[in-house]
Amino acid sequence: MARFTHTVTVTALGRSWFEEAAGALVDLLDASREGPGGSVVLADGRTVDGLRLLKGRHLRPGARYGEAPPPQAEESAGEAPVEPAQAAGEVPVEHAGAGASDSPGAPQAVVLRTWRPSHSVEVESLVEEDGVSLKVGLRLSEPRRPRAVELSLAGHKPGGGSLYRFSGRGKADLAAWWSAVDRLPAAPPAARAPVSGRAVHRLAKARLTLTPRPAEDGSWRITVGLSVRGRWLLRPVGAVVLFFARGAMERGLREAAETAAGEWNAALAELTPLHGEALRAEIADALTDPDGAAAL
Repeated sequence: MARFTHTVTVTALGRSWFEEAAGALVDLLDASREGPGGSVVLADGRTVDGLRLLKGRHLRPGARYGEAPPPQAEESAGEAPVEPAQAAGEVPVEHAGAGASDSPGAPQAVVLRTWRPSHSVEVESLVEEDGVSLKVGLRLSEPRRPRAVELSLAGHKPGGGSLYRFSGRGKADLAAWWSAVDRLPAAPPAARAPVSGRAVHRLAKARLTLTPRPAEDGSWRITVGLSVRGRWLLRPVGAVVLFFARGAMERGLREAAETAAGEWNAALAELTPLHGEALRAEIADALTDPDGAAAL
């Protein structure tokens, strides 16, 4: 087994602001409705930019969402003959572009599995890219005041055999994260990493962890840990490969961690911590006019 660690320093994110922003976003979406042609409309009448209900009922299990099609696609869809049911005024359950995720080069769709804002929200996406099929699931516990985020993925290349199959799971225990960063800087780090993930392939397994601790200046020090090991009878072969690849893997982890930290710090540097109605209005602006909205 090979183990690698690297520690980065990032700007701290305020818990109260994060939870207020998450709650405002969930409330805005929960109060939204389906508009003409599958558009998603906020309570104030503005349309969410680029988002379209492709199939099903808005915010109901099984609802399929995707990007709004370009104007040409809209015009073509408008030329389709009107079905008798639609002419009678019935609400269609499948909109133009509903099959977009099945055609090459089309935007991928996201399926809503659960929408219970006080308990959990769960979505699933099927992605086809470079001949690889990837199924991604995301579950958020207590969305109005997030306590945990769970991610699952499974991928394969049709006709590629077991060497082209992989899977993974990850979880961010947000309650444990806030507890870890609320400690005194001199206190030992959390015994269990609040963020962890595992990936499994026929040839190897990998585990990634993120363990935060507060720094004296109020920032966060996050230790990124990666462990890799071979599987079954391939462990001896894997050990040899890891021995020669150790330098490259350690360098890759360090560069990835530093890049992510830099992007996080840059994003928070542009953040204006609004509150109350001002925060809610800014989030609504970002949903409906992302190019014109200022930083939160």
